Amino acid sequence: MNDSRIKHREFTIWQRRFWEHQVRDDDEYRVYMDYIHYNPVKHGYVKRVLDWPYSTFHRYVKAGVYPEYWGGGIDNVPADQFGE
Repeated sequence: MNDSRIKHREFTIWQRRFWEHQVRDDDEYRVYMDYIHYNPVKHGYVKRVLDWPYSTFHRYVKAGVYPEYWGGGIDNVPADQFGE
């Protein structure tokens, strides 16, 4: 617990800026999954999505949803494609 979480009495996993949102269709679902899978690359933890071992990306590759080398590296994706 850091001082900010104690001050705001935050004892859950949700961030202060969390809001509920219902995914409306397959296209929106795909956008959110892309965002989630690309996050470790965006934040510099790995160079390729494939290198992050804790991701559902590997399951999606096995199911044929993504090609194995999707999101190869940060240089391969336009900067405004995966923002916060």
